[in-house]
Amino acid sequence: LKADLIAGLTGAVVVLPQGVAFAMIAGLPPVFGLYTAMVPPIIAALFGSSRHLISGPTTAISIVVFATVAKFADPGSAKFIQMALTLTFLAGVYQLALGLARMGTLVNFISHSVVVGFTAGAAVLIATSQLKHYFGMHIPSGESFLHTWRDIFQQIDEANLYVTGIASITLVSLIVLMRLKPRWPVMLVAMVLGSVVAMLLGAAAHGVRVVGQLPQHLPPLSMPDLHLAALKQLGSAALAIAMLGLVEAVSIARSVAAKSGQRIDGSQEFVGQGLANVVGSFFSSYASSGSFTRSGLNYTAGAVTPLSGVFAALALALIVLLVAPLAAHLPIAAMA
Repeated sequence: LKADLIAGLTGAVVVLPQGVAFAMIAGLPPVFGLYTAMVPPIIAALFGSSRHLISGPTTAISIVVFATVAKFADPGSAKFIQMALTLTFLAGVYQLALGLARMGTLVNFISHSVVVGFTAGAAVLIATSQLKHYFGMHIPSGESFLHTWRDIFQQIDEANLYVTGIASITLVSLIVLMRLKPRWPVMLVAMVLGSVVAMLLGAAAHGVRVVGQLPQHLPPLSMPDLHLAALKQLGSAALAIAMLGLVEAVSIARSVAAKSGQRIDGSQEFVGQGLANVVGSFFSSYASSGSFTRSGLNYTAGAVTPLSGVFAALALALIVLLVAPLAAHLPIAAMA
C-alpha cells in the first residue's frame, strides 16, 4: 500500500499539467483533461489485467478526437463537448464488445514498426498544432498540416517575442531537467518556471494568454447523445479511436510487463479500456487510453498493484479541489 500510494501521488502531480494540455489539443475546455484523468483510470485499473498501466488522456487520442469532432462543431462549444462524449461512449462500446468476444489476440498481429510510425506521425502533428501558441500567432483551429506551416512562415515576423521567450524557457528547462532529474515531476517544475517568468515579465501587459480559472469540483454527470443519427454520424470514427486506444494500451502494458515479468491478458485489457470509456462518457470524460509516460513513471516509482492508478486518480481529485486556483496563472505558451 505504501509503495502504491507514493507512486500514485507522483502520477497525480505529473498528470495535472498533461491533462490540461491534452484537453486543449482535443479542442475541449482544459478541465475536461482533468476529469478524464480521474474516472477512467480507476475503472481501467480495476477491470484491466496490467498491474502498472495508467489510463487517461493521451496525445494521440486527443488529436484524433479533435480531428473527428472539429468537422461537425466549433472546438470548445457545447455541441463539440457532447459529440466528444458520444464518440467516447461509442468507442468504449466497441472496445468492450471486442474484449468480451476474446479478441485480444488480434493485437499480436500489429507490428512494432506500425506503432512506431503512428507515434512519430502523431508527435509531428501535435507539435505543429502547438506552434501557434509557442509563437503567439493567430492560426484558425482545424487548419490542415500544410496550411498551418504556410501560415507560420507567413506570420513569423509577427511572432510575440514575450510568448516565444516564455515557451522557450519552459522547453529548455524541461529538456535539462529530464536529463538531470528524470524521476522528478519535470513537466510540472518546467511549467512553474514558465509561469514565474511570465509573472516577472508582466504577462497580461504583453499579450501573453493564461489558462484562467479552473472549476474546483469533481467530474459532473454528463449525457452522451444516444440518438441513432448521432451514433451513425460518429460510428466509423469511434471504431478508429477504439482500435487506436486498444493498440496503444496493450502495447504499453506489454512494454512495462516485459520489465516487471507480468503476463498480460489482451482481452481483459480490452474490457478494462472499454468500461473506462463507457463509464467515463457519463462523467464528463473524453476518450482515454494507456499513457506511456505515466505508466512508465508508475513502474519506476515502485508501484506494485493496480491500486497505484486508483490512488493517482483520487490524489488528482484532491489537488483539483485544493490547488485549482493556482492553475489559473499557467501561461498557454508554457503548456504548448
